[in-house]
Amino acid sequence: MGDRARTPTLTALLCLGLCWGPCDQVQAGAAPKPSIWADPGPMVSRGSPMTIWCQGSLQADVYHLYKDRVSKPLDTEAPQNSSKKAGFSIESMSTHTAGLYQCAYHSRRKGWSERSDPLLLVVTGVYREPSLSAQPGSLVFSGDNLTLQCRSGAGFDRFALTKDEGLTSPQHLHGQHSPYFPLGHVSHTHGGQYRCYSGHNLSHAWSAPSDPLDILIVGMYEKPSISAQPGPSVSWGEKVTLQCRSEISLDSFHLSKEGSPAAPQLLRLQDAAAPFQASFTIGPVTSNHEGNYTCYSSDSTFPYLLSLPSDTLELLVSAPRPQDYTVENLIRMGGAALILVVLGILLFQARDSPGSLEDAARR
Repeated sequence: MGDRARTPTLTALLCLGLCWGPCDQVQAGAAPKPSIWADPGPMVSRGSPMTIWCQGSLQADVYHLYKDRVSKPLDTEAPQNSSKKAGFSIESMSTHTAGLYQCAYHSRRKGWSERSDPLLLVVTGVYREPSLSAQPGSLVFSGDNLTLQCRSGAGFDRFALTKDEGLTSPQHLHGQHSPYFPLGHVSHTHGGQYRCYSGHNLSHAWSAPSDPLDILIVGMYEKPSISAQPGPSVSWGEKVTLQCRSEISLDSFHLSKEGSPAAPQLLRLQDAAAPFQASFTIGPVTSNHEGNYTCYSSDSTFPYLLSLPSDTLELLVSAPRPQDYTVENLIRMGGAALILVVLGILLFQARDSPGSLEDAARR
C-alpha cells in the first residue's frame, strides 16, 4: 500500500525533473505570451536592414527567437534595461532570412512564456517588377466595374495587389494565383495608388513592386469648363494653352487626351483664391497633339476623387504651309544672269586684246 501510494508522487517528481530544462520552452507557462513586430515593417526589400522586436512582461530576463516553428531557438537576446523588450537585428534581408518568426521570454518568477503570435517576414525585390494596368482605364466613374491586371514574365504563379494608404506602406501581401484583381463596382473608397507584386507559390520571396497606378474616381464634383487660347485651331509648330476653370473652390486640375495611354497631366494651384483655373501649355504642336481633350478638377486633400469631365474640346492642327521659293528663285536667276553678262564682257575684251597689241607693234 505504501509503495503504491508513493508511485504517483515519484512519477510526478520525475516528470517535473525531466521537464525543468528544455521542456519548459515548449510548454505553455504561466507568463503571458509576448508581442512581436517588425521595424520598419514585415515587407522588406532585398539587402535592407530590419529589426524584429519582442516585448513581454517587465520581469523578462531573456528572449528567444524562433524561425519556421523549429523548436530550437534561432537567437537569444537580453532585454533592454528601460523597456524590457529585445531587438533581433537582420543586417541584410534575403530569401534565407524571410520566413515565419515567433518569440518567447523567460522570467524568474513565472518561467517561460508561450510563444508569440507568428510574424511573417517577406522579402521583395528578388525578381524584376511586373506591370500593372486597369480595365477599362484608370479614370472610372463611381459605379463602374474595374479590374486590375498584374503582368509579369513566364513562370510566376502568385500575384499580390497593394493599395497605399497615405504615407503608410502596405504591411502584408495577400497572394493569389490569378493575375486579375476584380474590384467590382467602384466607389470613392477605391480611389488611390496601387502596386502589384509577382512571386512563386510556397515562397516568401516577391518581385520588386510595379510602377504605381493611380485610380481616379470621376463624378465627385460639378464639371469644369475648358477653352483654348488663342483658339482650338492651331498651326503646325505653334503653341496653344488649354485652360481649365472651376466654378467651385478646387485647387487641382487634370488634363486628359482621348485615346492616350498616359495618365492625365496634373496642375496644382499655389494660390487657392479665385479664379479657380489652371493653364496647360502645349507645343510646339504637331499632328500628334490633334484630338479631343477634357479636363477635371479636384481637391488636393482628396487627390483621387475627381469632378465630372468637362465638355470635350477638339484641338485641330493645320498642316505646315508650303514655303514660297519664288523670291529666292528670282534672286538666284538674277545672280546667274549677272554672272553670264560679266563673263561675256570678259570674253569680248579678251578677243579684242591681240589685235590691239599688233597695231601697237606696227607703229
